[in-house]
Amino acid sequence: MTAKFPHPVLVGDIGGTNARFALVEAPGGAPEASVQLHTHDHASAHDGVVAAIAAMRGGAAGSTSARLPAPRSMIVCGAGPLVDGRIQLTNAGWVLDQQALLDELGLEECLLLNDFEAQALSLPALPHEALHQITPDLSPRAGTRVVLGPGTGLGVAGLIESAGQFIPVASEGGHIDFGPVTDEEYGLWPHIERVDGRVTAECVLSGPGLLRLYKAQCTVAGREPLYGEPPTLVEAAVDGSDPVARDTVRLFLSILARFAGDVALTFGARGGVYLSGGILPRIQSLIDPVAFGAIFADKAPVDGFMSRIATVLVIEPQAVLLGMAAVAAAPERYRMDWNSRLSRRERHR
Repeated sequence: MTAKFPHPVLVGDIGGTNARFALVEAPGGAPEASVQLHTHDHASAHDGVVAAIAAMRGGAAGSTSARLPAPRSMIVCGAGPLVDGRIQLTNAGWVLDQQALLDELGLEECLLLNDFEAQALSLPALPHEALHQITPDLSPRAGTRVVLGPGTGLGVAGLIESAGQFIPVASEGGHIDFGPVTDEEYGLWPHIERVDGRVTAECVLSGPGLLRLYKAQCTVAGREPLYGEPPTLVEAAVDGSDPVARDTVRLFLSILARFAGDVALTFGARGGVYLSGGILPRIQSLIDPVAFGAIFADKAPVDGFMSRIATVLVIEPQAVLLGMAAVAAAPERYRMDWNSRLSRRERHR
């Protein structure tokens, strides 16, 4: 079996907080009629997708959205492990079932991806203006690439290029155990809220994780926390109105640089480490390239290897949708086991 993805193709990026959808009308076309939903506003994945399609096609008479055709196939990613064609979202109640979505929506083909598997697949499709080099003196080279990023959770994936094709490597690397390294971190770690009895990378490198770091700092300093949501904490850090909030973001970025270096070592990521997710573009102004690069590369005895790996920030909010549009346009560029991964409606003569 080979994938064909009859157009129009519905592409979707479903996270624990938001679900983004768009329609790609023809191969090579850009995603259009973008719709963003709050995941928790809809009871199920089916309800969310149906609501998104209705919003795309329900514009005023004569508008572009009102003229949009119904999708014939779909590529959608979800924030959770993909097991036997199903994804239970890690930070929300939706269950994505590839075969059920195909049948219920009357599609011809449907492909379900892990969210950071889709992030990895997007990397070859991103234009230069979608990227910001954190290490300005280093550019990505040929070789395996890694993408990771904090949002509602923490995703990690790799991308291998072989014989002109791209091979995504999905992972659940955000859920590895994670421990302190510096004296500052050792002082905070006993006060970090555990999730399911563990402190994982995601426990500290995510939106909720940023808040956990802040609360732990407040506990150690004997202060009452002022912020109960990550966005207000980030706003106070970026505008400089609260030095404590800014210090929390500094610590968050230091831990992220160390974790990014660990992931680069794990994958041998000569092709660069790409950082994405919902948080980093908001705190881009607080990223110190020199400090970030030094912590990232501090991996003796292989610091020489690490110092040659570029780090890049993905600043395009529709990066994943662009990537899935590229997969739909030219699936032959991506080496995947289409026989096991793709659901296709049987055609009877």
